[in-house]
This record gives sequence, C-alpha cells and structure tokens, in this order.
Amino acid sequence: MTTPRPIVCSSRVLAAVLATGTLLTTAACSGTDNNASAGSETAGAAAERALAAQTESPTSTPTSTQSSPTSSPASSPASELTETGARNALITEADLEDNWTQVEKPQEWRDSLLVGQVDVAAFLQGKSDASDCQQLVDSLYDETLLGRPSGASALNGFQEGDSRLLYQVAAYQKSGLDESMKWLRSLPDTCDQFTVSGGDSGDRTVQVVEMSLPEEGDARQGLTVTVKGDSGGEPVTLTMDVAVVQIGANAITVTNGGLDGADHNATSAAVEQGTPRLQEVLAGRTPTPTPSGIE
Repeated sequence: MTTPRPIVCSSRVLAAVLATGTLLTTAACSGTDNNASAGSETAGAAAERALAAQTESPTSTPTSTQSSPTSSPASSPASELTETGARNALITEADLEDNWTQVEKPQEWRDSLLVGQVDVAAFLQGKSDASDCQQLVDSLYDETLLGRPSGASALNGFQEGDSRLLYQVAAYQKSGLDESMKWLRSLPDTCDQFTVSGGDSGDRTVQVVEMSLPEEGDARQGLTVTVKGDSGGEPVTLTMDVAVVQIGANAITVTNGGLDGADHNATSAAVEQGTPRLQEVLAGRTPTPTPSGIE
C-alpha cells in the first residue's frame, strides 16, 4: 500500500489562494504524484494570474473605466448658425429702451438713408488715404463691417427720432472673424482722426474712440465714430456707436447713432439682450420672446 504524500503547495500558489480569499487548495495543489498532471498545472497558473490581478498597480486600470473631466462629453452647440436661427437671434423693439420702432428694409440704408434734411448715405461717401479707415467708413450702416458673412445672416433696423440702429447676426469663417476683431481693436490708434474727401459734402473729419461694452460673448469691441462736415450748406455732425460681440465663428454687430449723438444705453441694451439670444440659438434652443415694456 502506498503511503499518500502530503499536500504540497508552492508559496506563490498559497499567496494567490490567500489573496483571493478562495479555498482552492484541491484545485491549486497536487495531493499525489499521479495528480500532478496538466490539469493541476493549469489550476496553479490560474491562481498565479489571480495573484497578479490582486497586486496589479491601480495605474494599470484601463482608462475606459476611469472617469475624467476631459473625457466627459461636453454640451456641444449647434454645428452652424441657420437662417432660422439667425432670425430668432435678432432683437426686437421690446429689447430696446425708449421709443425705438422697427423699420422695413434696413439693408438699403447704405444706399439711401435720409434723416431729416440730411442724406446720411451721401454724407458717408468719400475717400480716405488710409485703407483701414476707408474700410470703416464704407461699412457704416452696412452688412459688411466684419466682411461678407460666410453663412447665415439676418438683419433688423430701428429708428427713434434722428437716430438709427442697425442690428445684425451672422456666421463667418472663424479665422476671418478673428482678423476682423483684431482690425476693430486697432482703429482707435490707427484711425483716431482722419479726413474723408469727395462727394457732395466736401471734406469731413472723422474721429474714432474706444467705448466700453457689457462683458458679453467670447470677445467684444466697441467704438464711437464721429463724422463732421457740411451737408446742403449746413454743418452736420453724425455720431455712431459701433459694437461687435463674437461668439465662436458668429457675431452680433450694432451700428447706432444719428444727428443728435449716439444713445450709448441703447447700444448696451442691444448687446445685453442680444448676446444671450444668440447663445440660446447656438445651443439648439429657441429664445423666448422678450416681453413688451422691458426697462
């Protein structure tokens, strides 16, 4: 009769058994020489793998199971501004203070804008020696202050007495829009004062100063432009605010002013009321109409 040999376990196998808390002695250890087969070797290898799994560094945990703020999907805006979205993002009379009323066909102001007895469109026509300054004069009360939109665009116009407010929402090429914002920021230095000549109004003196805007959007730039000259033999001073707010590759543009000066409060109200509307549209939502009588 053969005396049974005692159960023999390697220290590594016992460590695996203890680490996993599983009593696998019969599976991991050989009780007799006849049982030291491939099956017992496989069981031992499995136990060693269990040990390796228990002692593995936490840093080797697959990244797909880890939560990271950078890997969490962000709420993405709409891929692009649509024509409907641009129209929904426009402000209305209710967004402006005082007695502004919406007008038809403001896109024609650059070609024909009569304020009182002054032909503002003709008053703004002329030539400057500096190309950057010429670009500014050419784009006042126009849809091309930031260049031609590359995507959707919508426009509203308002009037109050001798003042006119042009409000535009449009999509652009991002690189081109960035360059336009850079150009606007340079104008108070490069075009602080210059002369426009030609046309029926003779020489006109133009001054450009920076104006502050509410902290809205990704970037913003405000200017106050004053044009002094004669129209119909009478001295004329046309003062306008120019305000631009950038949101990604999209922008809000406001030109506001007239013969009685620029209403800075109306410019600020247009920016404050309009920027959240555009942000709502870009987030895929439809802005709620502003109630009438807003203060």
